Amino acid sequence: MKDKNELILAIETSCDETAAAVVQGGTKLLSNVVATQMDIHQKFGGVVPEVASRHHIEQITVVMEQALTEADVTMEDIDAVAVTEGPGLVGALLVGVNAAKALAYAHGKPVIGVHHIAGHIYANRLEQEFEFPLMSLVVSGGHTELIYMEEHGEYEIIGETRDDAAGEAYDKVAKALSLPYPGGPQIDRLAQEGKDTYNFPRSYLEEGSYDFSFSGLKTAVINKLHHLRQKGEEIDVENVATSFQESVIDVLVDKTYEAAMDYGVKQLIVAGGVSANKTLRARMDQRFADTDVELAIPPLYLCTDNAAMIGAAASVEYHRQNYASLNLNANPGLMM
Repeated sequence: MKDKNELILAIETSCDETAAAVVQGGTKLLSNVVATQMDIHQKFGGVVPEVASRHHIEQITVVMEQALTEADVTMEDIDAVAVTEGPGLVGALLVGVNAAKALAYAHGKPVIGVHHIAGHIYANRLEQEFEFPLMSLVVSGGHTELIYMEEHGEYEIIGETRDDAAGEAYDKVAKALSLPYPGGPQIDRLAQEGKDTYNFPRSYLEEGSYDFSFSGLKTAVINKLHHLRQKGEEIDVENVATSFQESVIDVLVDKTYEAAMDYGVKQLIVAGGVSANKTLRARMDQRFADTDVELAIPPLYLCTDNAAMIGAAASVEYHRQNYASLNLNANPGLMM
């Protein structure tokens, strides 16, 4: 039987955050260090993969050392090294994977490869224990998925985006409105001040489907902006932001509620970067208030990419002794 209070040093470099954390027993966070590149990529209006990779190389040893120092542990105390193996940007992932393998080899520790989306789900376990069966809505810049779990480490995708992820649509609409990157927080801020005057479409797809589609909505917003500019009419940015966000959140909440009810889950987890959205959090809370489903949404610092979530997810694999070999490689298209 593996030690339930194992210490895992976790590494996350799937996109533009260089992160390391030490997690105890999958539920206790001892340190969580994140070196963000947001300011660097802002001038490009999005993440530049090659630039991200270079900054990961510069930061990776610094954040690992800082995570160990803040947790007041050494590599001798660590039981395993965990790392995001995918999905993500291949160059960025390679930095984390190779750093994890080198560190684990040097100190004789096992390596655990973690799926990035599993990490987002398990970020919630650092706040409260899971209640199975559960449903998780993972909503971020690259993913919009409904995942059903009957027990730890078992994932069944019952719904996913057929085109743009919700966070991707946010960023593209924000760019069309000439808002700075990242676009999601900007639109959420403006949406608090506007009204749903444009009545953009809600895409629910065919009856009974738990899938999502936001490409048509994105196109509708961009076309509306184009027509308004052609006519020389004033664009009410706050109302556009509100109208767009209301369309996205109506679909996310309605489909998630339907899936949770149909599957009879005990708990609903909302995860991923877009779970930081104020309106989404409030609307989910309202919708599930009168149900028997426990709603779990992590604090803001655990919504965006971080290594703490990777350590929490790795704990399950540690107890199963599901270790990776030193042949572990970056897998940008890794499936669950």
